[in-house]
Amino acid sequence: MNSKTGPNARFPDTRMRRMRRDGFSRRMMCESRLSADDLIYPVFVLDGVNRVEPIASMPGVERQSLDRLLKTAEQALQLGIPALALFPVINAASKTAEAAEAYNPEGLVPRVVAALKKEFPGLGVITDIALDPYTSHGQDGLIDAGDPAGYVLNDETLEVLARQALVHAQAGADIVAPSDMMDGRVARIRQELDAARQIHTRILAYSAKYASSFYGPFRDAVGSAGNLGKGNKHTYQMDPANSDEALREVALDLAEGADLVMVKPGMPYLDIIRRVKETFRVPTYAYQVSGEYAMLKAAARNGWLDEQACVMESLLAFKRAGADGILSYFALSAAAWLKASR
Repeated sequence: MNSKTGPNARFPDTRMRRMRRDGFSRRMMCESRLSADDLIYPVFVLDGVNRVEPIASMPGVERQSLDRLLKTAEQALQLGIPALALFPVINAASKTAEAAEAYNPEGLVPRVVAALKKEFPGLGVITDIALDPYTSHGQDGLIDAGDPAGYVLNDETLEVLARQALVHAQAGADIVAPSDMMDGRVARIRQELDAARQIHTRILAYSAKYASSFYGPFRDAVGSAGNLGKGNKHTYQMDPANSDEALREVALDLAEGADLVMVKPGMPYLDIIRRVKETFRVPTYAYQVSGEYAMLKAAARNGWLDEQACVMESLLAFKRAGADGILSYFALSAAAWLKASR
């Protein structure tokens, strides 16, 4: 190997800045690229007509009724965003310990899915499979009322999740995304879907979902924070200290029938994204969560950061780490910025 170009190359024979001098040469050696195809837009939907509720902890993000969401979906499609991820805001009166509203075929999510697919058949619709928006206690699964510790029951929860996933698939959801972190839920959901001949419904597993402190604004948005109170989700979400465990979780979900896997949160876990992608070489997604969004928004509003530059840098970091796509509340803005830069 030529010593002037190989790993032993030295200055002045090798000048790394040469390729950085001009825009055309920087583009020629660009290793990671971001496009609208990489973005998924998470949205919060509520019942009613012409309703919009700002979320104080997520400036610029709103809860929307279906009629308003249809306009948002049209905007996303025009910007080239391939899919929306739906998160429901359930009325307090419909929340119960058993989360029965989660699998109500006339419920909010099935109605919204059906309307979106009717209006925009080419738009990908992803639904969240978890019980925390529907439970009176704010946990992602069922609990034993007689257990003072409130431990979330695994196998009993699987049955509810399977029913929820089937209802969403029958309404037209393209992808169901179990975010609950119960053991065995991907296999149970796949079994339920296949038995009902919903074989084309994809499963996006939140495989490496950490018990993170970055979820606070999201819980405000869906109204589960108050129900959860001082409780936590440490008995089922992953310890932020663990990395090898994430690979075990991903391997199990893939073996159970997951089509795509996710790492959540995003920026603090870029190392996990990289390990997952290099180990499994499967479609790997990252969630730039509500806390990440809120921090960037707050810093930009205070004039401490350039919002567009920092947002685009953060999204590019996910691509560099190996993510095939990113769920981000900045998706609409990022897609518009990308379109303007062409």
